[in-house]
Amino acid sequence: MEIKNCVAVVTGGASGLGEACVREIVKGGGRVAILDFAEEKGQAVASELGDASLFCKTDVTDEKSVQGAIDLTVDTFGAIHVAINCAGVGTPAKVIGKEGPMSMELFNRVININLTGTMHVIRLAAERMLQNSPNDDGEKGVVINTASIAAYDGQIGQAAYSASKAAVAGMTLPIAREFAEYGIRIVTIAPGIFDTPLLAGLPENVIEALNKMVPFPKRLGKPVEFAMMARHIIENPMLNGEVIRLDGALRMGAR
Repeated sequence: MEIKNCVAVVTGGASGLGEACVREIVKGGGRVAILDFAEEKGQAVASELGDASLFCKTDVTDEKSVQGAIDLTVDTFGAIHVAINCAGVGTPAKVIGKEGPMSMELFNRVININLTGTMHVIRLAAERMLQNSPNDDGEKGVVINTASIAAYDGQIGQAAYSASKAAVAGMTLPIAREFAEYGIRIVTIAPGIFDTPLLAGLPENVIEALNKMVPFPKRLGKPVEFAMMARHIIENPMLNGEVIRLDGALRMGAR
């Protein structure tokens, strides 16, 4: 699919990986709806990018909120060709902590944002993609999800996060098989350790230790590198039903 003139919705688009995707699509000549709960940041990004972007305050766990953002995007730009799911949280908690069993409220919040929120966007955006005219390959749309290497190499305290991301990875192939009939591709990116707001505030020595964990390049991933992968997925029609690790060959140990 051509980036130029396409319309994308990006959740978590006000910062981090999502913001990088928003900027990459606009740079390529596309238009983007920024779906995020962080209104001030989202409005600032949209204001900077001008008419090629639109901010929609969105709670991805709320079906009506997502539907409203999807409808506003179509009303403003005329269609949706790409949906990128970057909204997520990584709140850590041990299953049995110092204060007792993990709070199910915390567990459910992580699942609701990372997994249920992703599904809300997939199904509501794909419904709109069905209305698109197919290109020469019969393609009508592309969905890109964000998992994590924690889906495979989860650490202590990541039970909720790993469960949510493993589910995102696991639903990729069955959805790709279903959506093949409609001309919609779906691919999931499983990033390693990236320099995003999730890591903001960590001490310098901790960041340095994280850098050394990555085989090559020995540093945190840059959000623009995630966005480059997203762009390649959009533009390469043979990428479908796959989970791509983007991690510098990092494999997390048990500690």
